[in-house]
Amino acid sequence: MIERQEIGTRMSKIVKHNGTVYLCGQVGSGDTVTEQTQDCLARVDALLKQAGSSREQILQAIIWVADMADFAEMNAVWDAWVPEGHAPARACGEAKLARPELKVEVIVTAAYE
Repeated sequence: MIERQEIGTRMSKIVKHNGTVYLCGQVGSGDTVTEQTQDCLARVDALLKQAGSSREQILQAIIWVADMADFAEMNAVWDAWVPEGHAPARACGEAKLARPELKVEVIVTAAYE
């Protein structure tokens, strides 16, 4: 069975199937990479909680940054956020994001109980 939550015309924010939860890409508010990453990860936390999951259950994360020059700044926030011993499989690349003011987008897949 597939369960969708917060269904919109274009996408669902959460899709659950067979013990796995898929979150739509999350962006954050703020002027800096640090602020946007912190806000983005807070949104991920909220969606994971809503889906019955948590940071400790993240399986994979895909991160897009608008400029790889911001990689270290984003990683400083990410490294403080990921629980020790629970680092997911991860990829990070540079991409043109949906709006010019966006600096970071995170896509998460996690397990849930």
